[in-house]
Amino acid sequence: MYMRRCLELAEIAALAGDTAVGALIVRGDDVVAEGIERTRAALDPSAHAEVEAIRQACRHLDTLDLRGCSLYSTVEPCVLCGYAIRRTGIGHVVYGVPAGQAGACTSSYAILADRGLEGWPPVPQVTGGVLADECLAALRRTKNQGRGS
Repeated sequence: MYMRRCLELAEIAALAGDTAVGALIVRGDDVVAEGIERTRAALDPSAHAEVEAIRQACRHLDTLDLRGCSLYSTVEPCVLCGYAIRRTGIGHVVYGVPAGQAGACTSSYAILADRGLEGWPPVPQVTGGVLADECLAALRRTKNQGRGS
């Protein structure tokens, strides 16, 4: 259910001229924030879907502490997003397809798996490969339209 909504958000991002990435944050059974990739639209290299969702969740919940929340994304969060996830204490990350060499879970810069960061919130539980074929298809449609990152 949550990843299906992420796919809808990814389509919105693609239609707006950005890479097809959608993310949302859930606390309990409630969606508290949604984000779409906006790097091109906002001319902001940090406007990744995950960061947009985290910003919205922090404002909505009036806190920087997102412990007890889960983040869903069509693509594995990158290192930039991984930093924001760790600093806010998000406890569970669910993604569709790996991000490759900059992935925060699967690359050599796996900040979401690094247990050696003293003073940081614990590493989140990570679940990858959810609706992977559909997430990959959305990304490929974006790249075929000349908007891949």
